[in-house]
Amino acid sequence: MEVQKALEAEEDHIPGVTVTTLDKVLNFGSTVSYWPLLFGLACCAFEMMAMAGPRWDISRFGMEAMRASPRQADGMIISGWVSIKMAPRVIRLYEQIPDPKWVVVMGSCATSGNIWNTYNVVQGIDALLPVDVYIPGCPPRPEALWQGLEMIRRRIREGRHGYDNMRTIPVRAALGE
Repeated sequence: MEVQKALEAEEDHIPGVTVTTLDKVLNFGSTVSYWPLLFGLACCAFEMMAMAGPRWDISRFGMEAMRASPRQADGMIISGWVSIKMAPRVIRLYEQIPDPKWVVVMGSCATSGNIWNTYNVVQGIDALLPVDVYIPGCPPRPEALWQGLEMIRRRIREGRHGYDNMRTIPVRAALGE
């Protein structure tokens, strides 16, 4: 009797139609599979490595696939100070990431140079690249990186691809090239 009622209920059920846009589907796919290119240069990199451990379990959101190749990455996480000698390589890696791309800057050294206020250290990555999320701290805790990655996921979900203001930065001229 119960089986017959279940079959009758199934016959009365009309399959629903889901209407959405292709952009929303692609944004959803990007939100659950953000693959960053890691660029860890100093002590902040240890906190970044802690995110991949079991305590934070970033694999729930498809972020466990840290990429070593910029052509397979969706964005970049830069942690630690960047020297003037390393700056052209950072720019080249950024340029090789396919659009849309997002940049997360982690730690006081990458954000402002911090204690490395010398001639050979870039005083803030935003002098080289457009930055989407700044994560302060020396070194920032994994919770802060988690919050920054959540901000990136929110930007992707909202359809805001990459840096909003898209200012033109004379990168090559700044480096003397």
